[in-house]
Amino acid sequence: MSDFKKLEVWRKAHMLALAVYGIASKVRGQDNASLRSQTIRAALSVPTNLVEGVGQESRKDFARFISISLNSSSELEYHLIVLRDIRLIGETDFESLSARTIEVRKMLHGLRRRVRSTARLSRDS
Repeated sequence: MSDFKKLEVWRKAHMLALAVYGIASKVRGQDNASLRSQTIRAALSVPTNLVEGVGQESRKDFARFISISLNSSSELEYHLIVLRDIRLIGETDFESLSARTIEVRKMLHGLRRRVRSTARLSRDS
């Protein structure tokens, strides 16, 4: 695969990153700058690693980048929990973003499983 835009999980991760950016960028205060930045970076890392992974020469390498995206989605979910718990984002925003993050993570697990199985099939052939 060479066109990341054809991946449904990339499209959902991209839309999630845009939504997180919009909400996290409203978090104000110097004390919150690091958390705001880390949240946005984690959100952007999910689709970015898919873009990088699609360009890899092997399916094994692609699976590694999917794993990085998975890790970033877990990091993002945690940042969202912190933002909610310290009342920097509302419950409605948290619920929406958290549900979307979990959906993307489930899709990433499925994609990684498929990529790994096709990598094994091509190696065994």
